[in-house]
Amino acid sequence: MHADQPILETGVLAELLESTGDDVEFVRELLDTYLAETPEHMAAIRQAIEADDAAALVRPAHTLKSSSATLGAMRMSAIGRELEMAGRSGSLEAEAHGMLPDAEATWDLTVAAVRGWQAEHPR
Repeated sequence: MHADQPILETGVLAELLESTGDDVEFVRELLDTYLAETPEHMAAIRQAIEADDAAALVRPAHTLKSSSATLGAMRMSAIGRELEMAGRSGSLEAEAHGMLPDAEATWDLTVAAVRGWQAEHPR
């Protein structure tokens, strides 16, 4: 569904590095924060979908979309955008339920890609 989006668009991270004067430590900290906080958003998304609570889905999905895009996790951002739109629609159709496994699998790939980038950019 989102296979056309890269797991991690490293060009975004390169631009972020450039904009911070090549402050690798700062970018690594941003990524660490993203890795630490996103599981909470994913849990809130799962809970909202399982409860068929469209309104409760909007905020964590929006946060997922935005934070992922900022750091180049474009596939996660696309999933967040779709989940946010599903939440804003007011009713969670079967499609929202079907997106959850994709979101969770993509998150695992995103974590691996971020860790790989960090390994290539040591402190």
